[in-house]
This record gives sequence, C-alpha cells and structure tokens, in this order.
Amino acid sequence: MRIPFRLLIMTVAFCAVILRLPAQAQYSNFKTMSQKIDLLSHEYPLLCSVKSLAKTAGGKEIRVITIGTGEKDNKPGIALFGGVEGNHLLGTELALGFAGSLLQESYAPEIKKLLGKITFYVFPDVSPDATEQYFAEIKYERTVNGRSTDDDRDFIFDEDPAEDLNKDGFITLIRIKDPSGKYTESKEDKRIMVPADLSEGETGSYLVYSEGIDNDHDGSFNEDGAGGVNFNRNFTFNYEEFGLNAGLYPVSEPETKAVADFLYARFNIYAVFTFGPQDNLGKPMKSSDQPEKDDRITSILKTDEIINKVVSDKYHEITVVNGAPVTETTSGNFMEWAYFHYGRYSFGTPAWWFPVEKGKNSSAAFLKYAEMNKKNDVFIPWREIKHPDFPGKTAETGGIKPFVMINPPADSLSLLIARNYKFITEIAAMHPELEFLDLKSENAGENIFRISLKLHNKGIFATCAGIGENNIWTRIMRITVEPANGQTILSGKKVQQVERLEGNQSAEFSWLISGKGSLKITAGALNTGSVSAEVELR
Repeated sequence: MRIPFRLLIMTVAFCAVILRLPAQAQYSNFKTMSQKIDLLSHEYPLLCSVKSLAKTAGGKEIRVITIGTGEKDNKPGIALFGGVEGNHLLGTELALGFAGSLLQESYAPEIKKLLGKITFYVFPDVSPDATEQYFAEIKYERTVNGRSTDDDRDFIFDEDPAEDLNKDGFITLIRIKDPSGKYTESKEDKRIMVPADLSEGETGSYLVYSEGIDNDHDGSFNEDGAGGVNFNRNFTFNYEEFGLNAGLYPVSEPETKAVADFLYARFNIYAVFTFGPQDNLGKPMKSSDQPEKDDRITSILKTDEIINKVVSDKYHEITVVNGAPVTETTSGNFMEWAYFHYGRYSFGTPAWWFPVEKGKNSSAAFLKYAEMNKKNDVFIPWREIKHPDFPGKTAETGGIKPFVMINPPADSLSLLIARNYKFITEIAAMHPELEFLDLKSENAGENIFRISLKLHNKGIFATCAGIGENNIWTRIMRITVEPANGQTILSGKKVQQVERLEGNQSAEFSWLISGKGSLKITAGALNTGSVSAEVELR
C-alpha cells in the first residue's frame, strides 16, 4: 500500500514534534500551535477530532480538540481551556501539552479505561489575537483581540498605541524626574518604581507611564492601542458595563459566543478547567455565611466548596506548589462564569508563580526570585532618552520585561505540562459514576414481583455541581423501568427524576411488577453516564 506523500511528511513532522516535547524550550506561536493540533488529529484519528468554531476579529481560528472513544458527546465530559488571558502563554502550552500527553499515553491501561468513560474538550488558545503579540517584533502584554475599539471614548479608534522609544523590542516603562511626580524608587529594589507612601513621610520625584508618547495629547499614554476586547472580561457573570476591554455588551465577540454556544450545547460536560489568572486551586474558594443580595449567588455553595478543597489538595500534592498569590477577581471572567452561570464545577489556576512575602512588592520579589534562580535577562536597565512630551526633563526607559512575571522560562514547560497532565487525569478519574447496588427481585405471589435497588454514585464528584442543580443547562438524572410485553407496573413510576447524588451517596427505589419476563432498568444523565440492568422475573 502506498502512503500519500502529504501524510508521510506530516507523520515525519509529527514524530519530530513528539521528540522535542520532553525538552520543549520555546513557546508556540499561532502557526506552530495550529500545526501541532493538526498533527495530533492525523496521528490519532480514532481518538481525536478537531473543529474550528469561529474566527476572531484578527482572522484567527478558535479550535477545539475533542478526545475520547465511542459516542463522545454522550459521555461525561471535561472542558480544558488555555489562552483565556492573552498574555498568559503558559495556559496555551499546558492545554495543548495535556492533549498531546493524553493521546501519547492512550495505549496505557489506565488512560485507555479513562477515555472509555470520559470525553475531553481541549481549547488550546481562545485569545490568539492577543497571544500572538508575544511573537511580534515589538513585545508587550496584550490581552485584547483584533477588534478596533475606542478605549478612551474620544470618538477616535486605536489612536494612542505604545511606541518602542529605546528600540529594544519591548514595551516597558518611562520615568521622568519631576518634583510633582507621585512615584519613587522602591526600598526593596531601587530598580522598581512604586507610589510614594505619604504615611511613611515619602514624597514622589518621578512621573511613570507606559513606554510611548501621548499621541492624542490627552495626558494619558498608550490608553487606546490596537484592539480590542478581552475574552476574560466579556462573559455575563458580574459583567462590567462600559468596562475597559469588556466589549460593547456581554458575549459580543465571535470567540466568546462560539465558546459559550459550544459549552451550552454539551450537556455532558460536568467540569471546566481553566489555565489563567483566576485561581481556586492554589487557594480554594470559600462559601459565604452572609445572605446573598438580590437573590444573586456570588460565592461558592457549601456543597461545592468541599469538592473545591479536595481538588485543590490534590493539585498541591501532584504539582508540588505552595504559597499561591492572591489573585484578583475581574469582572466578566471566564472561570467564574463557568461556575455561576454555566453551572459546572469550575477550576482555575495560573499554574506557575513566584514567592511574594506578605506586604512586599511583587515586582521586587520577582527580581529577587529571578536572581536566585539565575534568570538574568528579565530587566531592562533604565536608560536616558529624549522624550518629545517632556522637553528639558530627564526621561528614562526601562523596567521588567513583558510576560516574564506571569510566564515561566520555556525550559520549565515540559515539567509543568507533565505535572498538570497527571493532576487532570487523576481528577478526571474521580468523575461521577453510577452503579446499581442491592438489586433484588422478590416473588410476592399471584404473579406479582417486588423490585428494589440502590442507585449509587461511586465517584468523588457529585452527579452535578450544587450550583447547577437548578440550572436549566444541567440535565436532571432519571431512572426508567421498561416492562416487557405482558408486564404491568403496579407501584412506582415508569420514569422518575433522581435528585443530585453526592459522591458515595445512594438513592433507593422500588416497584411492584405484575407479569413474568425480562425487565430493563436504566438510570443516569449525559453528565453522569448511564447504568442499566436486566431483571428476569419468573
């Protein structure tokens, strides 16, 4: 049999990619990421399929990798996301690395068994317009897509972008010596500029801005650059109307709508994992004892808090991380939307951070961490320039390079991918799973039989998140009895709803059946999987 030349080339390229994975030493741009996705689908066609959901304003495809066996959308599912915040390149590598690792290990008995029960939906990068800025000629931490917007509301679009004044390829900071300035050098590290603390008797001596010029002469710098809308601020939960980079309205962008539509159409998904700035794995969420305002649920439910703690403990155990920093909860973010509005278990983590002592400056702490770990190429020394907006004043450019405080060095990617892969697969093995216990058939005389059983959830996860119990986007479990010809149900319902089952919890059911023959009992839902049994009545 002759092998098509194109397939041969792709197979060779795939092998080259796989050989590089153990020692991955660079982040993947959009083109490379797309090639890796295509190679996975060609190498594992029976387990892996790829679908393009939409194109961003910048013309880049949002793609999802579906991994599993059999009828994939009819089994319990997990959705995994990278790139929810455009400057978090690590998330894309972890999501794509997870997909690659899962497929490479698909021959292993435990993974083969897992793929027989669970479907994985992997979104490597949902902010490709923004993440591509890392690979551009001029690098800055972009978080928005390619939609042209009027961020400063002056009726002009994208008129005040950043400029690389010192021609080093990075957008950092400018500082200007000025007695009216509010900034001073940090006592922890003089390279870092911090607001002067009046309570400590400090006075400022610098103005500090993002590197660039005031193109529209409104007193602000780089406030209306290229793009855009932030994927991680465009969702409905706690959406900020007229918020910066939040979009004209919730789910206004092709990529956010495509993701939401995809998830809402997949009733089998029971959990969502997000690699991004929001974190409830390093520090699990806490439920509130205070009554919610306006009947809006804004804190995790007690029942879900327990699972969050279990998953968080497992995350610390496997990834060997500790001292997670406090992360800000931004309006309209994806991770919280997946819990509060989509109604699924939702877990998020930045997956990498550096230690910051309480009360200390994070930038200074990062420089200390970098020095201890011999990562020297992270700071651009202050260098004097001539700035057109500040004639006659001393102006300097410099500061911490973009991306380095939220993305680890590329030579650590392989280890992080391996640890997070192990974590997710172990958590996936805790999925809700139904079984029948104590199934009994008793002859009550006169051709009447009493059937009784327990429907048991042997998983650690509940059959649905507590937040999703009253959510129309969560399928309700049901148990169904299918009598044979000549049989009649005398007591008990043919079809009845089953209340949410916590992990290791059971519900009891019984029926009176008239007539001999084979009786079939089925229970479950898309997000729990189904269990069935046949009972011979004689």
